[in-house]
Amino acid sequence: MEHNSRPPGTKSQRVRYAVSGVLAAAAGMAVGHLVAAFVNPAASPVLAVGSTVIDATPTPIKEWAVRNFGTADKPVLLGSVTLVVVIAAAVIGLVSRTKPSLANILVVGLAALAGLAAWFRPASATFDIVPAFVTAIVGVITLTGLRALIPNLPTPGAATASGPTSGAAGTPATAATAAGRASPAQESPLDHTAYAKGASATPARRNFLIGAAGVTVGAAALGTLGQKLAAPATPPSSVALPEPQNTLAALPTGIEGKVKGVSAFSTPLNDFYRVDTALVIPRIDVDKWVLEIDGKVDKKLSITFAELLKMPMIEKDITLNCVSNEVGGPYISSTRWLGVRVRDLLERAGIQDGVDQILSESTDGMTISTPVEALTDDRDALIAVAMNGQPLPTRHGFPARMVTPGLYGFVGATKWLTKLTATTYAAEKAYWTKRDWAIDGTVKTQARIDTPAGLATYKPGKVAIGGVAWAQLRGIKEVEVRVDNGPWQKATLGPDGGTDYWRQWFWVWDATTGRHDLTVRATDGTGQVQTKDRADPFPGGASGWHSIVVLVS
Repeated sequence: MEHNSRPPGTKSQRVRYAVSGVLAAAAGMAVGHLVAAFVNPAASPVLAVGSTVIDATPTPIKEWAVRNFGTADKPVLLGSVTLVVVIAAAVIGLVSRTKPSLANILVVGLAALAGLAAWFRPASATFDIVPAFVTAIVGVITLTGLRALIPNLPTPGAATASGPTSGAAGTPATAATAAGRASPAQESPLDHTAYAKGASATPARRNFLIGAAGVTVGAAALGTLGQKLAAPATPPSSVALPEPQNTLAALPTGIEGKVKGVSAFSTPLNDFYRVDTALVIPRIDVDKWVLEIDGKVDKKLSITFAELLKMPMIEKDITLNCVSNEVGGPYISSTRWLGVRVRDLLERAGIQDGVDQILSESTDGMTISTPVEALTDDRDALIAVAMNGQPLPTRHGFPARMVTPGLYGFVGATKWLTKLTATTYAAEKAYWTKRDWAIDGTVKTQARIDTPAGLATYKPGKVAIGGVAWAQLRGIKEVEVRVDNGPWQKATLGPDGGTDYWRQWFWVWDATTGRHDLTVRATDGTGQVQTKDRADPFPGGASGWHSIVVLVS
């Protein structure tokens, strides 16, 4: 009788080894994530690798990710890194079937890559390599333990390797034995179970499943605990805000209640856009936080958070937008900020001659360069501690961040601020400058259609077209709407929040049956009409008229 050379159960064995590799990686990363919560949350293995990938990604790919994934770009990146780790771990598990020592070396190597990524982060410290070290140890131990629970199946024909044998009573071996199978009397319970089709799970298999389940639950619990412990040391809600020097009237009621679909005049905090490179929000203890001002200054300053809150503060209504925003894009929001004038701090430090940029640095090592003129003129750039009457949320820069009217965020809105350095563009290059983005980052005049929705179908009759327009430092003088190639129609403007704030607008259209192109353009406070020339966000911000297509039937 022909014999199948592959032992029954071999495929299931391979699956168990692959699963062992994946679970070993999961356990290692979970414990590493927990340890990182005590050392530095950014040193967590997956986060360290993810941050390194972000820094190494070419600008066109970054722009593609923001354009296609929006604010979900970080989860997509982390998911991609995790998927690669899972595949690598599964391969390591398979290698451990025949070469356990090599598999252990590969586990250590995988963890070492994460350790190097954490070690070379801009704001890394000596102990940031510890989470990766622990990850390696836990990974090797877990893989070894799970591998020991996988039953080794017998090799067919092993019982007859030296020829036919006699039965227990000295009788000749049966035909089945001669064909390479052990007789019933010779089979062990494990052998019999492995070869019997439809047999119930063996104790060994149950042990492996129990072990695998235990590792899964433990990894999930430890990873969750690490995530909880990595939360900010001081919650923003515990901060008592000072009173501003100036008294601003409450922002007027916007037209969002009148024209459905138009962006709120004051953006709710939960809806305020967030675009940055941070995969983990820095954990900052305000009792230890310090803002340093150094470089080419007459007097270096070191200001604690308590001292910052005692300084004269002002409120200012500012629209903030990201340079990655496409024409008509969502990465723009408006609110009231509370903070200290950057100008006041720089005057205390004494900026020396020749300084043309202020290099600001975040707690996580991100650097941003801002033209010194933008921080010392009368636009009142702020070191903000609050937005919309509340302390800065952690995701928006708690405890303090920069906000510079008229500049895109990448050159004037450093989050989790910790240092201002007076220097020159020739001497120092910031994160985005090294990637060939513009130096000044002046906000361009733009208008956006919020409603009606593009490609939506409406009934003939009155349809409200509305949205927002902005031209920080210059303000919005006029907004016009065009249907197809018809004449420009002057829109009604919403309330005025100042030249640094966006302006709502709407126009009522008598819609007729058919497919229509709707286009909007704005005129700034100087009388300059928004350019129709299209430009991509890179390197200095998008431009062009926003148009959508609607169907009326």
